Amino acid sequence: MMDTKIKRLQEIINESHQIVFFGGAGVSTESGIPDFRSAEGIYHQNYKYPPEEVVSHSFFMRNPECFYEFYKDKMLNLNARPNRAHAKLAALEWAGKVSAVITQNIDGLHQAAGSKKVYELHGSVHRNYCMKCHKLYDAKYVKDSKGVPYCTCGGMIKPDVVLYEEALNDKARQQATNMISQADTLIIGGTSLSVYPAAGFIDYFIGKNLVLINKSMTTKTIRTILHIEDPIAEVFSQIKV
Repeated sequence: MMDTKIKRLQEIINESHQIVFFGGAGVSTESGIPDFRSAEGIYHQNYKYPPEEVVSHSFFMRNPECFYEFYKDKMLNLNARPNRAHAKLAALEWAGKVSAVITQNIDGLHQAAGSKKVYELHGSVHRNYCMKCHKLYDAKYVKDSKGVPYCTCGGMIKPDVVLYEEALNDKARQQATNMISQADTLIIGGTSLSVYPAAGFIDYFIGKNLVLINKSMTTKTIRTILHIEDPIAEVFSQIKV
């Protein structure tokens, strides 16, 4: 028998015409990608330097060797595959229900599952560029390189991901807020809404249904009509398209 909250989510999805999904690290944990802030997350593991410092722009520029050691070990999960949440969101897009996925993740799993309209607020591990000549490289080139990856021109390669101390891409920011402001339903999943400025994007939502799917409450106060405290992949696996 379908849980009452899952049944209500199904009703909301059935009644909606323009759903936007706003997701965080919890969307990809079932794919084997660790989150950052949970008890088992990256930020609670021991490293030579605090992980929050390692993934900052100033650290990357000052100590690229240590940055890439951490980045390749913990953030380049190239064997990860889309899970049930990614797959169902893609199916809902194809069915004309989900108009956009806005993600704070950098793993590219939404696209791998088949989603087409994905806005990556924090960039992607799959895009890397030479800081000197701007030639592009894929994630495998970075992963397979020894130590710091360099371009054929000799320039250092940087992942196209937003590090601490860096601003979000203006185009991605504008597109995301536009989609949220036009949505009749906003589903927030797998995020504590503790990372700004991305967490502030939901303030642009003026639609009817605000749904939160997360195992814990958010650090940002929001007024939801439905809060499901279960793993997001488990929840979406029960939704029918």
